[in-house]
Amino acid sequence: MIALSVNLNKIALIRNSREGSYPDVVAHGRLCLDAGAQGLTVHPRPDQRHIRPGDVRELAELCRSREGIEFNVEGNPFAEPLKDYPGLIPLVLETRPDQCTLVPDSNDQLTSDHGFDLKRDGARLKPIIAELKAAKVRVSLFMDSDLEQITLAGDVGADRIELYTGPYAEAVARQSGDIDAIFTAHSAAAEHARQLGLGVNAGHDLNLINLPRYRTLPGLQEVSIGHALTVDAISMGLDNAVTAYLNCLSGN
Repeated sequence: MIALSVNLNKIALIRNSREGSYPDVVAHGRLCLDAGAQGLTVHPRPDQRHIRPGDVRELAELCRSREGIEFNVEGNPFAEPLKDYPGLIPLVLETRPDQCTLVPDSNDQLTSDHGFDLKRDGARLKPIIAELKAAKVRVSLFMDSDLEQITLAGDVGADRIELYTGPYAEAVARQSGDIDAIFTAHSAAAEHARQLGLGVNAGHDLNLINLPRYRTLPGLQEVSIGHALTVDAISMGLDNAVTAYLNCLSGN
């Protein structure tokens, strides 16, 4: 069974467009779990454009109160403290999510758009990964479908990889001729990761159109979906959108 972790960033983005706490991020997280989602994901950035540290703390408590629910905090492991942002790793060590997905994005990036270059960053990541694992936090690395880089993910101690699905989603949206080649590369990457003993997650721009094929990726364990699910919730309602994604993942 492929787990659905709902990314709440866009709910927080709407909230932050006004003063106050409407919509309530934690309440919407609760709605997603009530609808059957197996987990929640957040990506707290230093500029706090959407998820704030307080959200991370409250959502950690929510997920801990539900048996079998996983909390995934993702972000740049090298992000330094800024204003009310304590830095990703201190926040993760404080809140102890089930999983931390490390992502190589800069502070000014609109969204994550590439995987780690572990030839460059592996030595810096290794002690961070060890520290997180010592705190009983599973570590996933955001990766492109590059077999050499995935081998290095195992070498630095990661538990899982999260395959960056942006190029696949774009190819499906454009109906370009390289859809099959991209999916084949991702399948090879997933198989390679499994041979190394790494779990396989995936995320970025997955939606109800491109997910039916992607869910057949070998050994896929979890997808995190936020933007498309939030957009679908506008017309379908949040609980119906979560149900639609769960049905899609199960092949129904």
